[in-house]
Amino acid sequence: MHSSHPPAGDARTDHRPTTGDLDPFFTFDYVPLDEPGEAETDRRQTTYWDVERGARGPDPRPDWVVVDAGAVDTELGVLKTGKEADVFLLERASELSGESCLMAAKRYRDDQHSSFHRSAVYTEGRGVRRSRDQRALERKSAYGRLVASGRWAAAKWEALTTAWSAGISVPYPVSVQGTELLMEFVGAPDGTAAPRLAQARPDADLLAHCWEQVRTVVLDLAALGWAHGDLSPYNLLLQGELVVVIDLPQIVDVVANPLGPDLLHRDCVNVARWFTARGHDADPDVLFAEAVALAM
Repeated sequence: MHSSHPPAGDARTDHRPTTGDLDPFFTFDYVPLDEPGEAETDRRQTTYWDVERGARGPDPRPDWVVVDAGAVDTELGVLKTGKEADVFLLERASELSGESCLMAAKRYRDDQHSSFHRSAVYTEGRGVRRSRDQRALERKSAYGRLVASGRWAAAKWEALTTAWSAGISVPYPVSVQGTELLMEFVGAPDGTAAPRLAQARPDADLLAHCWEQVRTVVLDLAALGWAHGDLSPYNLLLQGELVVVIDLPQIVDVVANPLGPDLLHRDCVNVARWFTARGHDADPDVLFAEAVALAM
């Protein structure tokens, strides 16, 4: 919603008469409150109950999630733009209960507007269930590009739901529909996002605490047979003293993917190097050995 005052004399919006004897009392300046279609774009009925049960978040559902069928989702702005997707801040509010919550909406692009060509490194060992979808992917048709973007949304959904259910520190997945994934917003109630670990300057005690959390993330993912595939201080958020891992669609099966062990080792090196550079002793090879033992 926004207001704008048209320039004086604009024939499209200025209804003041230039001739005749019409009483000025009956004239007015028209001030549009919404651009055409803006309200429809920024506000919508909640999609929570529009998706099938398997596309809604796992139980136990956190109390903060608003599930009122009459709730309205309002887009508040852009949190992040990326190569594969853009992330928007949404508020879901219910007039009936007065409840509201903030969520992050990640919307994936098709492969003409992203770097989906990188996906072969991460998706080796994954399959596409329907032969039609596989053929469309291979032909890179318009439908195939939609399948590709939806595939990444589905991949992140599956990774998030599995990781959250396993107790790994990830945002709670609220729902997925097509190429849009709704998840927990990690940040303050005013909409300020939690900083990336790379931007943080923790003291020695917090640094050590963060390393233990990152180490646990790597090992817990390995226990599922996974490597993050792109883990770094830029894919870790620091909310207070809690480390939260994000950007999971490139999750790698350490056994099925021939590059799995290499990507796991790269994850260990990337995070350990950051902690070591800040004065905390973090050995990537020790972490890698522990992770491989769990993954294999």
